[in-house]
Amino acid sequence: MDNPQASRRAFLKTAVAGLPLVATAGVGTLAGTVTAPSATKPGPVKLSCNLYSFNEPLMNGQMTLEQVLEFCADLGFDAVDPTAYYFPNYPAVPDDRYVYEIKRKAFRLGLDISGTGVRNDFTLPDAGRRKAEVELVRKWTDVAARLGAPVVRVFAGLGKELSPSQPRAEVTSWMMDAIRECAEYAGKQGVMIVFQNHADYVQTADQTLEIIRRVDSEWLGANLDIGSFKLGDPYAQIAQVAPYAATWQIKENLFVDGREVPTDLGRIVQIVRASGYRGYLPIETLGKGDPRQKVPVFYEKVKKALAVNG
Repeated sequence: MDNPQASRRAFLKTAVAGLPLVATAGVGTLAGTVTAPSATKPGPVKLSCNLYSFNEPLMNGQMTLEQVLEFCADLGFDAVDPTAYYFPNYPAVPDDRYVYEIKRKAFRLGLDISGTGVRNDFTLPDAGRRKAEVELVRKWTDVAARLGAPVVRVFAGLGKELSPSQPRAEVTSWMMDAIRECAEYAGKQGVMIVFQNHADYVQTADQTLEIIRRVDSEWLGANLDIGSFKLGDPYAQIAQVAPYAATWQIKENLFVDGREVPTDLGRIVQIVRASGYRGYLPIETLGKGDPRQKVPVFYEKVKKALAVNG
């Protein structure tokens, strides 16, 4: 069986040799994540906008989803990533008419739909409630297939309902079972499940990769959220997960030893290139401020970093 992840992992060893991959306190490295070098040409990437950047105007009604699509198209994005809760009546799925209207709108604007995602929690102690979370992902996988979105983002979960004595190994097993079921279903719809590190119950590269590697499905990859590694050196962890990335979230800031600092976009692009990644590179702005001002500024910064590090 062909294994594109293996070839990307091999190339990464050579290409990021100059990056610091030293484990820090509380953050280890997974043996075998990077293997013997092999030459691979870095692939082309396309810029997408994760529409969480427009969360406030979308949620308070200042902008419609259609208006955000128009804004992104006018700015020059190749694609958009609209999270499921920007569709009417979430978590219920929208009717086909609305789904296809959004799909047509994006197509006519020259935008691809690079993905979507849900709010889910696979750390819930009650098995019946976890089953309902799996069903939520399944329903929105169907929506993604109708939209033409290649991936659905899922989380581990918050772990807020767990007792302090709950064994982590058991919770990880719950998560893997749920994600495996989602990936098996998604594969039948031609959609990938992408597991997002989100500084929740899963906080490190090792924890992220443990799940992806043990589930071991061609229909599961990483949604590499560069701003959600808050322990240790984020660049080392990003490089560690990069060969498994099926999509990304590029953010303005990340956390170095727990301190929020501006992202070194040149360094991030080098990791993206080194991993051999080919696909969409969604960007996301957070925090206060008008996204109609913030998104264009960050978009230009990312474009410049891609051009300089091409």
